[in-house]
Amino acid sequence: MSPLAKTAPVEAKIMLHSGSEFDILDPQSSNFNIEDIAHGLSLLCRYVGQCNKFYSIAEHSIYVSKICPEYALEGLLHDAAEAFIGDVSGPLKALLPAYKNIERDVEAAIFQRFGVPYPLPKAVKAADWSVLAAEQNQIMPHGTNHWLVTQGVIPANISIQCLDPCKAKAAFMERFEYVSKRRNGEILRVLNRKASN
Repeated sequence: MSPLAKTAPVEAKIMLHSGSEFDILDPQSSNFNIEDIAHGLSLLCRYVGQCNKFYSIAEHSIYVSKICPEYALEGLLHDAAEAFIGDVSGPLKALLPAYKNIERDVEAAIFQRFGVPYPLPKAVKAADWSVLAAEQNQIMPHGTNHWLVTQGVIPANISIQCLDPCKAKAAFMERFEYVSKRRNGEILRVLNRKASN
């Protein structure tokens, strides 16, 4: 249980699309599933809505997963906490230390549920920035990406589709099924190799 839970004046639970409750201050005990995550992320717009067209966090997550194939599941779930606590802009997040602690707890609960290491590998952050650079070239005002250029971040070779929420959710679920099966197959191969030695 989060230390914040002891000092919180009110219950901090939200209802999920599946009908389950999610306790923001005790995410480990919450009953959530991958569809809750896909649903929430498909309805949340990146850049707090300040992009040229609606562009979901679900679609963004798919691109990160695809350009970081060695950590495909990690890339798909790297922003999963936002399905339950929203997408807060970087500058505002820096002003909200309690939010960052809550985000960390929610991320840890999600990653544990789906067998993802925490914290995430650096390759996932690099992929995230590369996708971010591509997004800023394609769906944000000219000049938005100047800070990424100065950091030497190369935009990912992707074409932003701006999928509607239903298509984004379906694509996210499809990607999850694909990477989960592949991951399970790899685990099985490792176990079989060990058993035969």
